[in-house]
Amino acid sequence: MIKEIKQDGEARMQKTLEALETTFSKVRTGRAHPGMLSGVMVSYYGADTPLNQVASINVEDSRTLLVQPFERTMVQAIDKAIREADLGLNPMTADVIRVPMPALTEDTRRDMQKLARSEAESSRVSIRNIRRDMMNDIKELAKEKEISEDDERRASDDIQKITDKYIETIDSRLSKKESVLMEV
Repeated sequence: MIKEIKQDGEARMQKTLEALETTFSKVRTGRAHPGMLSGVMVSYYGADTPLNQVASINVEDSRTLLVQPFERTMVQAIDKAIREADLGLNPMTADVIRVPMPALTEDTRRDMQKLARSEAESSRVSIRNIRRDMMNDIKELAKEKEISEDDERRASDDIQKITDKYIETIDSRLSKKESVLMEV
């Protein structure tokens, strides 16, 4: 019983870390990377479709993304979707779409850093909520006399160690992201 509770909780914590990584990939740094356009939705025959399903996104150089639509007729729709995505990007359109990355100012870098910190904090809260759920499950087992008090105490200590490990991982990923953001 205890083992299943810990495995389930750790799997949920791992998903929280993956969600944080996805969010961090969308936070803009000075360099171009395809993940920046992952949230862009394009109107494709009346249905909103993710950009990466209607075009290939590549890094042309460190400051430019190259978007190549699978169909030539989609160029204008993709251009419009990138402009309306509120990413502060201004694509240049021809047969392909080039998306130059504007240089980040000090204020923009600080705003991005604040955004990264708030995302990390919400991930920490999520990890703590998972810990609370796991602890409640353990206490419920102890209350129903399915496990002993010693087992409950050991399980609580193990859950706290797992939680500390994931919180530490979040902190290290945040500091790495902050250092990348502040590079000039």
